[in-house]
Amino acid sequence: MRILIIGGGGREHALAWALSRSSHKPHLFAAPGNPGIASLADLVPLSTLDLDALASFAERELVDLTVVGPEAPLIAGIVDRFEARGLRIFGPSADPAKLEGSKAFAKRLMEDANIPTAAFRICETAAEAHEAAAGHFGENPGSTGLVVKADGLAAGKGVLVTDTEQQAHEAVSRMMESRDFGDSGMRVILEERLAGEEASLMAVSDGETVLPLLPAQDHKRLLENDDGPNTGGMGAYSPVPIMPPALVDEAMDTVVRPAIRAIAEYGIPYKGLLYAGLMLTSDGIKAIEFNCRFGDPEAQTVLPLMESDLVDLLLGAAECRMPSSLKWRAGTSVCVVAASAGYPGAVRTGIPISGIADAAESEGCLVFEAGTRYGSDGRIETSGGRVLSVTGLGADLITATARAYVGMSHIQFDGLQYRRDIAGRALRAPATGE
Repeated sequence: MRILIIGGGGREHALAWALSRSSHKPHLFAAPGNPGIASLADLVPLSTLDLDALASFAERELVDLTVVGPEAPLIAGIVDRFEARGLRIFGPSADPAKLEGSKAFAKRLMEDANIPTAAFRICETAAEAHEAAAGHFGENPGSTGLVVKADGLAAGKGVLVTDTEQQAHEAVSRMMESRDFGDSGMRVILEERLAGEEASLMAVSDGETVLPLLPAQDHKRLLENDDGPNTGGMGAYSPVPIMPPALVDEAMDTVVRPAIRAIAEYGIPYKGLLYAGLMLTSDGIKAIEFNCRFGDPEAQTVLPLMESDLVDLLLGAAECRMPSSLKWRAGTSVCVVAASAGYPGAVRTGIPISGIADAAESEGCLVFEAGTRYGSDGRIETSGGRVLSVTGLGADLITATARAYVGMSHIQFDGLQYRRDIAGRALRAPATGE
């Protein structure tokens, strides 16, 4: 079996690692991949958005299945392009992928499908958004704040959480007037700020059958104690004590399956992975957002716990013949992300990295590379904001966390930053998770 992985980040490294362990013993390709993936797959120097070149490669190399990692090619229609050529591919087509490509589309779908979510207003102009912000705080003097979201893709950074009316106006100005997020912020969504614990639930669908993966809790803020700006994710852990199986079932029934049914009513079945960002509030589960692909760093956290064959799952989704259930290894996974200085803003690249091999050899550790490349001297160096992640595996959360940080202690590069409190809330909680 021959499998092509689209992408070159930590998520794609985790996918390559999990696929390489399949009983099918697949020959893997990755476009464009990274130095870490190179030990598992043949690297293909093609852009993730060069859809025709990617499809031609898959045809020429007789690829049996293409697995799409990042959201941009899905939203650009890579699945439609591949299927038009009779090529198997895992992921939703362009229309369902609007769930991630447009937050306004996602919020309207939640409203139409009666999916519980935060109260919101879609604003087309800065004046409208400023008026909505002023109105919210004027009508809700005890408000916990507003969340201002760019409608389009912003690499996980187009969400600004505000506590006061002044902060809300500043967020609107950044998005719609200063255009800090480019065209993604031409339209914004203002949402009430929910209180509670966040959790991520990914599920695989073939259009009919939908299977949940283990829940994870991502850490979006840059700094300890959930402070600082939003990022693409600074770490995660799984499973999540506050989201036991009964709550997973509830989320599937109230959020995930209704979303997939609503998409099907538009005329196109949802095939691929649906990621639901959830808030566990005192009023129950509420949907924050949807993504149309594996989360990052959730993939690096959840996939190492999967006992089922990932090839069978993804191929089954592409061919509408999903397995009836999934098996998981006992234990816990904790993933810690190493980022460059300046992230999530501008970063300096080309900085040599050391300690990757030592981290990978640490007990219970996996290293997934993301923003890495080969330097002119053949050494691995930084090439982006989130550089790599270290996943610790253990029988319990304490062990897995300790192993992740022992592994991370080996990683060195100038400007290295990482959070030292990943999984901290769960570690401080009572053993029941209540």
